[in-house]
Amino acid sequence: DSARETADAKNRALREAGAIVPDSYEDFDKEIRKTFENLRKEGKIDPVEEFVPPEIPLDYNTAIRLGKVRRPTDVVVTISDDRGDVPTFAGVGLDKIIREKKSIGYVIGLLWFKRELPEFAQQFIEMVIKLTADHGPAVSGAHNAIITARAGKDLMASLASGILTIGPRFGGAISNAAKYFREALQKEMTPLEFMGYMKDVVKINIPGIGHRIKSVQNPDVRVQLLKEFVLKNFEKHPHIDYALEVEKLTTSKRNNLILNVDGCIGITFLDLLENLDFTKEEIEDVIFSEALNGLFVLGRSIGMMGHVFDQKRQRAGLYRQPWDEILFTD
Repeated sequence: DSARETADAKNRALREAGAIVPDSYEDFDKEIRKTFENLRKEGKIDPVEEFVPPEIPLDYNTAIRLGKVRRPTDVVVTISDDRGDVPTFAGVGLDKIIREKKSIGYVIGLLWFKRELPEFAQQFIEMVIKLTADHGPAVSGAHNAIITARAGKDLMASLASGILTIGPRFGGAISNAAKYFREALQKEMTPLEFMGYMKDVVKINIPGIGHRIKSVQNPDVRVQLLKEFVLKNFEKHPHIDYALEVEKLTTSKRNNLILNVDGCIGITFLDLLENLDFTKEEIEDVIFSEALNGLFVLGRSIGMMGHVFDQKRQRAGLYRQPWDEILFTD
């Protein structure tokens, strides 16, 4: 019977069965309210206390996009930014650096000192890198790298073993030389007073003075080249002038107590910073950060890797120290 399938017929059947049926859909909520009130009056249900539901937190990614939250900063970086289409070094686009054929000295200026260095400063930095690139296989860094490479280790391990020998006795005197010679000039010590201060107060040998092989009669050409460049291209050079006066006194005691390449780099770099009008605080930051030792590490890594490649190219086997080079004793 089709008449029984109509909506009215179904609603009528529901009412006859005892269901509460609104006259229309628009009355549905009113009927619910009416039924609720009747049940409450009859004591069949307890009233529920109204409350404000908690606000659902904003999705984190949405909140970031709207600028409502930020993550706590774990690392602060001031020298480069690669978030855009073109990476920048101290605000200078990498595309500009490449297109304008900027030097590695220019890039070091941006990433180490956050400055666009003038041409003479770029040349000085590149000269230091060249002068420190290698000093033969016998020095501790190259020797370690060679032995490690011949033990079958990879480039990174071999290079690391060489770099880890850099310290106060090998290559790492640059920052300390800068530190103590700068202190001597600031305190207006005479060269003789400085020597006494290092011996009696600091109680260490003067960093940057002395060489195992080179001497007054057999000078280090690297030091000579650095001095020539600085005296020719730097408007002022008080630190190297002072160091040369100290050298006169030290070599009068022993002819190998010359200004070595570590000391010359550290001392002349101080003169470079002064010519670039770095403030006192900025110079102290450079010394504290060990950027000066970084020049030696950067330069010498070139030679160490060269020695590693050289040994691997030769398929050199494991190195063993000859017994006749070892003294066995009780």
